[in-house]
Amino acid sequence: MASSDTRRWWALGALALSVLVVGLDLTVLNLALPTLAADLHASTSDLQWFVDAYSLVLAAALLPAGLLGDRYGRKKLLTGALVVFGAASLACAYSRSPGELIAARSVLGLAAAVILPLSLAVIPVLFTAAERPRAIATVGGATFLGFPIGPLLGGWLLDHFWWGSVFLINVPVVVIALVAVVLLMPESRSARQLRLDVPGVLLSSGGLTALTYGVIRAGQNGWGNGTAVATMAGGLVLLAAFMLWERRVTGQVNGHPLIDLTLFRSQSFTWGTVLSTMVSFALFGILFGVPQYFRDVRGIDSFGSGLRLLPLIGGLAVGLAIGQRLQTPAKTSAGSPPGKPLVNAKILVTVGFAVMAAALAVGAGTSVSSGTGFGAAWFAVTGLGLGIAMPTALNAALGALSPERSGSGSALITAMRQVGATIGVAVLGTVLDSVYRSGLNVSGLPAAAADAARSSVAGGVAVAHAAGSPQLLHAVGVAYVHGLDVMLWVCAGIALASALLGLAFLPRSAAPPAGAGAPAGADALAGADGAPADGAAGEFRAGARTE
Repeated sequence: MASSDTRRWWALGALALSVLVVGLDLTVLNLALPTLAADLHASTSDLQWFVDAYSLVLAAALLPAGLLGDRYGRKKLLTGALVVFGAASLACAYSRSPGELIAARSVLGLAAAVILPLSLAVIPVLFTAAERPRAIATVGGATFLGFPIGPLLGGWLLDHFWWGSVFLINVPVVVIALVAVVLLMPESRSARQLRLDVPGVLLSSGGLTALTYGVIRAGQNGWGNGTAVATMAGGLVLLAAFMLWERRVTGQVNGHPLIDLTLFRSQSFTWGTVLSTMVSFALFGILFGVPQYFRDVRGIDSFGSGLRLLPLIGGLAVGLAIGQRLQTPAKTSAGSPPGKPLVNAKILVTVGFAVMAAALAVGAGTSVSSGTGFGAAWFAVTGLGLGIAMPTALNAALGALSPERSGSGSALITAMRQVGATIGVAVLGTVLDSVYRSGLNVSGLPAAAADAARSSVAGGVAVAHAAGSPQLLHAVGVAYVHGLDVMLWVCAGIALASALLGLAFLPRSAAPPAGAGAPAGADALAGADGAPADGAAGEFRAGARTE
């Protein structure tokens, strides 16, 4: 029993490594874009596609990946995805043209679409309700750990090696995660042979891709851009058709829909998913805007910028520990149902978001001359609130999933979070950019220089250095910081709204999922022949078959 329990937690470590490698890839590419433009002779459009190809394929493949995991085995798909992710990372590192890199980034997005939802999907299977907060905190913490580690590693590698090295850092992490998954993680799948919902796959993939592409274009070209508006509208139409189709399939006797619409009858699932998405939305102000502040306004290199984000991780670690401890049900005697958590989910989510809102509001007082200590303090408190709110909201959503459909349910949660994060990037980026543009005085500059200065803070700094103008350099910094502060106020408002929504709608505790019965891995998961139907935890605890 002890060794089996230990093995489950080591398997969770493998899952944490899997999501960490995806987080690293999301952050290191942005650092390498200037070098890629020079070495691969990449145009501005190419640079955009280096980023967008990954996001679009990820959005398109998330929902099918979850269903395929339920049908064919989550370990099997996760193992294959890690192999593909490692191979695609090598292909990215040794690309010789923009086209090759775009293709390799697309394959990376495909692999990530499997890794992200399936890393969550096995949690309801491997762990009981009492253990789930700790498991979610581990995987969720690894997700956010990639944000400061990426700039640290990426900045150091770009200073000492060629640009391909930022992709090669994925490879050793993938190898370790792959070995751990193969050796430690049990296979699990649905007891039923789920048919692939082909119309649902086509409609959801097309809708999510179009919506994501439209939002990205709106963020780059303005929300009045005709192509962006038309693509977003087309995506919404396809997603509406997808929901109608899923509703029809759900009503059929032998229907196997791509997503289980009955999940939305659960307030825990609905609001847990919405609030875990809003966590990322509120956090975007730090992860996008603050590194540019350090790099372009304060003149600190990428490595130093990453170092200054570490207090966020320190606060996150403390918040995760507090939230996990307060969510863990009290121990009871053997054979008795688990006790109630020390603090219910509604209160924890509300408090976590309120702490985030207060910290972001303090951060909105950032100035050109703000010291590192000021930033470290509000970063740490933001991380504290994040660590309390994020796993609690995610646990509320996952707690509504039965092990039978944990793959497709986790994919739905991940898809909503991914689209929400993309919208957050576009909306908050537009707020920052519009305030910066309106606040920067470029009178007296040639038209080309004025356009370059207003295009971004990096462009403004470059123009000021080229002109040898300290006054313009100071004006660029002031305009950007004003935009950053306005954006952080918006983030604080989102966090406050999330706290109020959690207080109003999130149940105090999640009801057990339909058909789940006992905790994951118990006899309720046994099939008609008595073997574990979805049996990861059953393999550990009941001594059932392993694959």
